[in-house]
Amino acid sequence: MTTKQPTELETFLARYPETRFIDAVMFDLCGTAVGKRLPVREAAKLWSSGVAFCAGITTLDALGTSWDVHGIGFSDGDPDATSFPVPGTLTPVLWSEVPTAQVLIAPHPPDGKSHWWFDPRSILAGVVARFEELGLRPVVANELEFYLVQTARDPQGRLLPAQTQRPGRAADAPRVLAFDKLEEWSGILAEIDAAAQAQGVPAGASTAEYGGTQFEVNLAHADDPLLACDHALLLRRIVKGVAARHGLDATFMSKPFGDQSGSGLHVHASLTDVAGQNVFDEARPDGERLMGQAIAGLQATAYDAMALFAPNLNAYRRFEPDQFVPVNTSWGFNNRSVSFRIPSGPGHARRIEHRIAGAEANPYLVMAAVLAGIHYGLTQSLEPTPPSTGNAGEQADAEMPLKLWRALDRLEGSTVLADYLGVDYPGAFAEIKRAEFDAFMTEILPREYDWYV
Repeated sequence: MTTKQPTELETFLARYPETRFIDAVMFDLCGTAVGKRLPVREAAKLWSSGVAFCAGITTLDALGTSWDVHGIGFSDGDPDATSFPVPGTLTPVLWSEVPTAQVLIAPHPPDGKSHWWFDPRSILAGVVARFEELGLRPVVANELEFYLVQTARDPQGRLLPAQTQRPGRAADAPRVLAFDKLEEWSGILAEIDAAAQAQGVPAGASTAEYGGTQFEVNLAHADDPLLACDHALLLRRIVKGVAARHGLDATFMSKPFGDQSGSGLHVHASLTDVAGQNVFDEARPDGERLMGQAIAGLQATAYDAMALFAPNLNAYRRFEPDQFVPVNTSWGFNNRSVSFRIPSGPGHARRIEHRIAGAEANPYLVMAAVLAGIHYGLTQSLEPTPPSTGNAGEQADAEMPLKLWRALDRLEGSTVLADYLGVDYPGAFAEIKRAEFDAFMTEILPREYDWYV
C-alpha cells in the first residue's frame, strides 16, 4: 500500500500551524511585489486551481498605471491570467505582525503560447534556454546596495538618513567597510539575515558601503538565473519589511542623496560546460578567448540595454566620472573603475562582474540583458577592447546614453535585444517608461520656482 505524501502546503502548516495568511507573490516590471493575500483556510485552492488577477500586471509603471501598451490593459478588456506556485518557495514572513507565509507564483501561459511575452521572469527564462544549445549553463549572483532612511522627510520633501541612538554620530558620515557602522545597525542586519535564511534566500556577507547608512548584502551564486533573480527580489522585500518593523524605510533608489554614493545592482556571471567546469578558467586552452568574447558581447549590447539597467530619471544621477560607477564600456582585471570587472581569484571561480545597473532595476530584465550580451558575444565570436588599467572612469563616453530618453530610444531600436527579449518587448518597455516620464513631468517641480520665477 502506497502512503500518500504530504503536499508542500501540508508540510509547511505542520511546521508553522499558527499561519493565518499566505501571500501569493510575483514581481512586476518595476520589481514591485504584487499579488494576493489568501486566508490559510483557502490556501489549498492556490495549488489546485491557481490564483487569477489581471494579466497585464507586469506592464504597469512605477505608480501602477496601465498605459494600454500594445493593447494590454484596456483595449483587450484587461483579462486575467492564472498563476500557480513556484515549487519550493513557500516560506514564512518573519517581519509580519500577523503570522503570514509567502509563495512565489508564475503565470500559466495563454492558450497556444509558451509564455506571456511581457512577463519579465519568462523573458529571462527564454534567454537562459539559449545557452542549452551551446552546451553551457550560466552561474550567476546579484549584489544589491541600499540605504536605511527615516519614514519622515525634510521640509523640502527629501529623504533623511536613518539615525542610530549613538550620540554624536552623524547619520550621513561616510564609513565604508567600518565595523562600528555594522555594529550600530547590527540588530536590523541580523534580522535581515534571519529572514533571508527562513525564506531560502542565500544571503551572505553584509558590508558597510560608502554612503552614511548604505549597506550591501551579497547573495550566493546559483546555476539557475531565475532562482538567483528570485533571491534578489525577495531580498529587497525582506530588507524593506525588516526596516518597516523598526519604524524605518529602506530605499534601493540609484541616487537617493545627491552628495552620497549611489546604489548599484552588480551581476556576477560565469559559464560552466556539461562537465561543470568554468569555461572562463584561464587554465583552459579556450578560457581567455571565451571570456573575451563574452566581454565583447557585453560591450556591444551595453548601450542598447541601458534603459533596463537604469529605468527611471533618478537612475541616471548615479553615473558620474571618478565615482567607481561605469561611464563607458571598459573592462579590466581587479579594477572597480570599469563596467565589466574580472575580480581576483582562482581560475575555476573566474567570472565577469557587470557593474552598470542601478539597485532599483528589475533583476529579471537586467539578468536577461546581461546574459543576452554574453550569448551574443560568444555566438558572434566578438573581440573585446584591450583591458583597462588605472582609472577607466575618468571620462564618460559621449556615446553612452546617459539620459533616460536617449536610452529608451536606443532600446527601442535594438534589433539584437529584440531577438533575445522578444520582438515586441523593447518597444513596449520604452513606451511604458516614456509614459511614466511624461506623467512625472506634469507636476511643476519646486526648483522651477527657484530658477525661473
